[in-house]
Amino acid sequence: MKKERSMKKKQTASNALVHVILALLSCIWIFPILWIIMTSFRGDPGSYQPYFWPKSFTFDNYTELFTDVRQFFFLRWFGNTFFVAVCSCLLSTFYVLCVSYSFSRLRFHGRKGFMNVGLILNMFPGFMSMIAVYYILKGIGITQSLIALILVYSSGAGLQYHIAKGFFDTVPKALDESALLDGANKWQVFTKITMPLSQPIIVYTVLTSFLAPWLDFIFAKVIMGDNYKNYTVAIGLWTMLQKEYVNMWYTRFAAGAVVVSIPIAILFVVMQKYYVEGIASGAVKG
Repeated sequence: MKKERSMKKKQTASNALVHVILALLSCIWIFPILWIIMTSFRGDPGSYQPYFWPKSFTFDNYTELFTDVRQFFFLRWFGNTFFVAVCSCLLSTFYVLCVSYSFSRLRFHGRKGFMNVGLILNMFPGFMSMIAVYYILKGIGITQSLIALILVYSSGAGLQYHIAKGFFDTVPKALDESALLDGANKWQVFTKITMPLSQPIIVYTVLTSFLAPWLDFIFAKVIMGDNYKNYTVAIGLWTMLQKEYVNMWYTRFAAGAVVVSIPIAILFVVMQKYYVEGIASGAVKG
């Protein structure tokens, strides 16, 4: 009994220590978020102030962010980003699911080689190819356009096959065989049998495909150049922090950062269950 009590005390103490550490880490993690939210409601102009809690609260930063079009077109940039993100998300999801299903179900010559090459290429950061991509787009004549961004974000999506392939490997192949015996072709098996059973991985792919263009700065800045009206939100917010604008636009930058985070937060809250299921199921097999 004494051993059991001592073990319980040690376990309670260790659990308490873990919870204290997690609470401290949570405070450290959430502090910058609270700070940017407080800054977005701050009435005093200027980039940095020596206090955390604003002396005066105002919604003017949000209203001016959308209505003041003398220097910045935030509403237009937000629409550009949303359009690029949605189009890239649809194309990327289609590419990823098709490539993953092909690797999971089809057996063809060079399959292993293609998978290994794709896995290796996926280890390199995408911005390593941005100069080559820029000159390719320039040769085609579509630089500084939203179409160029959509092509850049979606063209390499098939390399992200490994998580979705792991999910498709868990779907019983007997379902495919039964459908083929009933006269269905492979496309019908994919769209009418496998896809309805793959909601978690579809949601996971949609979320990851949406986040990349929504948050990207490097490719958008290289491709857009000085085409001010076709800027994305990331480039626009970065421009607000330039030395000639920062004192006047810093609080509006904070408001823009809050606005940009709202769609992502809503997506994760609504689809969190399927997002976790997609990761867990996709990690069963490689």
